[in-house]
This record gives sequence, C-alpha cells and structure tokens, in this order.
Amino acid sequence: MHMAGQSSFARRLCLSIALLAVQLLCVLCTPTARDAASSSSSILAGSNRIVPSYVTKYAPLVWLHSDDPFRPADLLQHIRHTTPAINQNSVPDLPELDLDNLALLNDVDVGSGEVALTSNDDITTLPAWLYGSLPDESGRIANATPCAVILVEKSPRDVDAFFFYFYSYDRGANITQVLEPLNRLIEDTEHGMHFGDHVGDWEHNMVRFRDGKPTGIFYSQHTSGAAYDWNDKALSMKSGRPLVFSAYGSHANYASSGNHVHDAALVDLCDAGQLWDPVLSAYFYHLDPTNFKLTRLFLSGSNSSAASNFTSFFYFTGLWGDAQYPDDDIRQKTVPHFGLKRFVSGPQGPIVKSLVRKGLFPDEREKKPWMQWAVGIFMFWYPCCLRGWRVWASLTVVIGFVILTAFGIRYGIKRYRTKGYKKLETDIPLNDMSYREETSGLRRTHDDDLE
Repeated sequence: MHMAGQSSFARRLCLSIALLAVQLLCVLCTPTARDAASSSSSILAGSNRIVPSYVTKYAPLVWLHSDDPFRPADLLQHIRHTTPAINQNSVPDLPELDLDNLALLNDVDVGSGEVALTSNDDITTLPAWLYGSLPDESGRIANATPCAVILVEKSPRDVDAFFFYFYSYDRGANITQVLEPLNRLIEDTEHGMHFGDHVGDWEHNMVRFRDGKPTGIFYSQHTSGAAYDWNDKALSMKSGRPLVFSAYGSHANYASSGNHVHDAALVDLCDAGQLWDPVLSAYFYHLDPTNFKLTRLFLSGSNSSAASNFTSFFYFTGLWGDAQYPDDDIRQKTVPHFGLKRFVSGPQGPIVKSLVRKGLFPDEREKKPWMQWAVGIFMFWYPCCLRGWRVWASLTVVIGFVILTAFGIRYGIKRYRTKGYKKLETDIPLNDMSYREETSGLRRTHDDDLE
C-alpha cells in the first residue's frame, strides 16, 4: 500500500509539472498588447498619418561650411525659376509647374534627350535664387522647405529614414582642391575656374531603424558615400543626433570636419559654419517599397487637413538642373588633359537614389569611367613609389624585373626545346658508326638494282 501511494503521488506530480510547462509555453507564445501592436501596426495605421517620434529624435544635424555661399534652397522656388527643356529647347504647352504636378513631365516625348529643369537665367551671372537661404540661430530655415524626409517601411519593425537635402547650385572643385602632382598638369587658364558645376543638387543621409532604435547611418558623397554603425566612434553626436558636415560647394556629406579626399585626387573642405536642423523645414513622407506609393506624413500637432499632398515631384525622373552644355556653348569650358567640363548636367531626384536597399550602401554602385580608374591607380602608387627620388628607384626595380623576366623566359624556352633528349649511357665507337653507314649504303644500292 505504501509503494502504491508513492507511485500515485509521483504520477500526479509529473502530470502537474507537465500542465505547468504547457501553460508557461502558452503564455510565452501569446503576444502582449505591445508586441501585437509592434508586429502588426504600420506608420500609416493612424488616421492622422503622424511621423513617428523616433524619426525626428535621431534626425541628423547639418553643419554648413562657413564660406559656402550656396545654401539649402526651397524646392518650389527652384521649380519656378526653371523651364523644362529637351536638348536646350523649351517644352511647349505646359501648365504652371509645382510640387503637385511635376511628374507630368514624364509623359513628354523626349526623343533622344531627357527633360531638364533649365535655369531661366544665365548661370554664369549667379542669380540670387541659386544661393538659397541661411538657417537662423535655432537651425530653422524660414519661408523655405529644402528637405524631404522619406520613410521606407520595409516591415513594421524595420524602417529606413532618408533625409534629402536640396541645393539649387553645386559648385565643383578648382585647382586649389586638386592633389599634387595632378594639380601641376591642370592649366589654370580660367584663373581659378571651378569644374563640375551644375544646377540642382540632391544630397542625403539614411538612418536605419529597428524597433524605433537607430542601428546605422549612410552619408552620400558624390558618386559613392560612407556608412557607419550607430555606435561607431567616428560619428559625432549632439543630443543623441548625428552631425553631418556639408562640404564647401559640393555639399557632399561627411561625419567629421576637415579635408576629405574623394575620387582619389580631389579634396572636399568641411567645417562647422552654420548649424542647420533639416527636420524643422521639411516635408515628410511614407514610401511603400512594394509599389513605390508615396504618402504625405505630418508632424504631431501640425494641421494636416488643408495641406496638399506634394508627392508628384518625387516621381519626376528628369534632371533637376540644366543639361550639360555642348562644347560650342560660350559658357562651357574644358579642363586640358582630363576632359573635365566646367558645367555638367544636374542630378535626378530622390526616386533614383536606391531607396530600397539591403545594406546601408546602395545595392548598385555607380560605374567609374576609365579615366577615374587610371587616376586612382596612379594616386595609389604615387606617395610610395612615384614621388621625387622614389620614381628612379621604382624605374630601377621595374627595369630589373623586366630583364630578369626576359632571361627567365629565354631559359625556359631553351630548356623546353632540349627536353626529351636522353644521353646514352655508353659511347659508340666511330668505326662502328662508319661500318653501319657503309652497310646501310650497300643495302640501298642493292634495292635500287632490284628495281
């Protein structure tokens, strides 16, 4: 009886433990209200289409260069100071363009060209509207909207926030921004002329969020860029927000001030001039990555009832500035030896900036022309092997290598030709060789007589 009682108690104990384990598993597998909200909610779930607070909390702050005259510019004013053109010819019969109808230009028959928002003024005179606007002490740019924030919601937990900054003019480098020795190859015939200038300039940062927390950031720089983990010590922060240093003229974005080399031989100049808070003067949007539908968003507390959508400009695929002037245009100049132009085409807009990407970098990088590759290789070897006396040492090494290679090839060929011949172990007496030759001759004579 005592043993039977113990057995029954053991069975009941095991059954209780099993039931507790099942209940615990059910509790762990059942999502809480917060988990359910985070796994099923979307930025667009609310009727007010409010920008999530984490977007502005971790938004970049931009240091504009102290000497850069070309500041962030209002999008609508830029459109109103330009006229759509194809191959330098204005597009006729168009309505007044704005942010709500700019995409209608995609329906224009462009033939072999492309639609370019072409300045109504002679660019060489640098009209006032190209200079943009300065932010005030709070970082706000009054009466202008030079920023567009686009939230690419890849899942309810994963959001890439793109902060696009717009400038009406991009001033390229001049002779003072070219590294040696290439600066000695450029003839400064135009007295400090900048090359690579263009009307319209889109730059951006992308901050990647996971569950509302930033995990990384991308800085656009010319045809490439730089990316950092959020906790990277190379980043500078102000109240938890990453600092961006906008380069003089080019407006390329960097994580630190000072001089930065790009494209192997050119220098961008950055400093902490005027601080700009882009989200104080910005349009906000949500982008569905599956169908590229853009939806206007609003900051908490703002009046969204009477606001326009302002989404059409996003879909415009043409150029946001003049197309590159032909060589016979009096405004165009060419840098000797390198073929660089004073004026190049303006950029396309945010829609082509690889908004849906796997990593922080765009999935597809822009291809470099052969000249840029050649300059990159030369500048890689120049400091160690091609500067001053090093060039003679390098030539000596190269010549020695060529000579040794030639001797090596000659030796290899000679050895290959003699390969297969085998030295006989015993010598053949000369008299035996004479006898064999005579015998062979008699046999040939006998065969001839028989014939």
